Amino acid sequence: MPTTWNRSPEEFHKIYTVNTDAFYRIGSRALAKELDEYVTQCALSLWSRCGGITERHVDMANQIYSKNQPQPHWLLWNLTHAVCEQDIILPPPFFWNLAESDGKKGTQTSRTFIRMLTNILLYLAATDDEVSYAEAEFITECTDKLGAICDATGVRKGIAGLNALDFVTNSDPSFKEKHAPQVQTSGGEEKAAESEEKEEPKPSFEELMEQLNSLVGLEDVKKDIKNLVNLMKVRKLRQENELPVPPMSLHMVFLGNPGTGKTTVARLISGLYASIGVLSKGQLVEVDRSGLVAGYVGQTALKTQDVIKSALGGVLFIDEAYSLSSGGENDFGREAIETILKAMEDNRDDLVVIVAGYTGPMEKFLSSNPGLQSRFNKYFNFPDYKGEELMEIFRIRCKKNSYELTEEAEKAAMELFDSLYENRDDNFGNGRDVRNIFEDMIVRQSNRVAAMESPSKEDLMAVLPEDLKEAEEKEE
Repeated sequence: MPTTWNRSPEEFHKIYTVNTDAFYRIGSRALAKELDEYVTQCALSLWSRCGGITERHVDMANQIYSKNQPQPHWLLWNLTHAVCEQDIILPPPFFWNLAESDGKKGTQTSRTFIRMLTNILLYLAATDDEVSYAEAEFITECTDKLGAICDATGVRKGIAGLNALDFVTNSDPSFKEKHAPQVQTSGGEEKAAESEEKEEPKPSFEELMEQLNSLVGLEDVKKDIKNLVNLMKVRKLRQENELPVPPMSLHMVFLGNPGTGKTTVARLISGLYASIGVLSKGQLVEVDRSGLVAGYVGQTALKTQDVIKSALGGVLFIDEAYSLSSGGENDFGREAIETILKAMEDNRDDLVVIVAGYTGPMEKFLSSNPGLQSRFNKYFNFPDYKGEELMEIFRIRCKKNSYELTEEAEKAAMELFDSLYENRDDNFGNGRDVRNIFEDMIVRQSNRVAAMESPSKEDLMAVLPEDLKEAEEKEE
């Protein structure tokens, strides 16, 4: 490892390609795309858990691409969204194949990969010119998961791995150590409690209903959810009074375009069901195909079972669920579907599965397996947001972040969102488009204010029509 950490993003790219090219010489360059995606996921979680994502991190993320691979172009919200999608970093499917091959041939390509990954993540951890204990701890967690696969598949230990903790330059304790609960011993000494971490208080039923009512648009969806919650409350009361209740499926289908609030509504349903005793925990576990399907025979069922286990007591939300049935008869996605169907039957009283996606593909998905249609009987349609609804979402974002639209900017924004809705196409992103426009506005407003000699608080908050100019040009 080098002694100088503070590298420019361009210099880091050279370091990255040197490391990956060395691996490709004993592995395969066909893995480049998957490898780059996995390193990016690790980097995003590393930065997110250990202080947050900065502009420098964005620049570094742009340099995670192998030779002959297209360079990504990340926006900050892309990174944040990706972190939320990848809260649990699972070993990539190609690594299982490497380890199995090494176990059979007596080679060590997979252990070389672990050493390379540790080296790269240490550089990424040190973008602020130091490696904290928490960052080293995260890197160790990633590499330990990979090492366990090597051990399980019989890969010999001829290559010494790098210990990330040896490169710590900041002696601050880890997050877990700093926040561990303290107890008094009989002698008055304090030590960390060995009990589970204290959970944050969950929102009450009334608070969750208030959140539901505050959602922009979605009037039919909100009405249907209230009806469903009332139905479930009465069912619980009948059960408590030993009265019969007819069988009922809890599972749901969300139909609609991206950015229409499907994930937000799923999270509220999980909380509402928990608050009235239908579910025991009320957590939301969100996945897509990549979180359920592995790369070779036998592993998809295990991977899917792990996800289901984490969702028990709450809601399993499968976005773009139709992708599980789009790969043909021999695709591993069908194995995931069968595993999910079995879990829905086995855990019918403490698991809600919500499948979501575009209307057309979802209809094909539900007809692809006889068991799917019979287990889903609640359908929610999420319409595109109209111009005035997009504008309301934009106002909420502005208010939350202390930006104030002038009268002229309010008019310009309203015209922009009306046009956005009227001219929408297959790429229309609804709330996601609002987020993009808001972030573009922040950049333009910041550039304008930065040019002022002594901006006032009002200047820092004011949004003018020219701050929306770039968004208007994109729309045209």
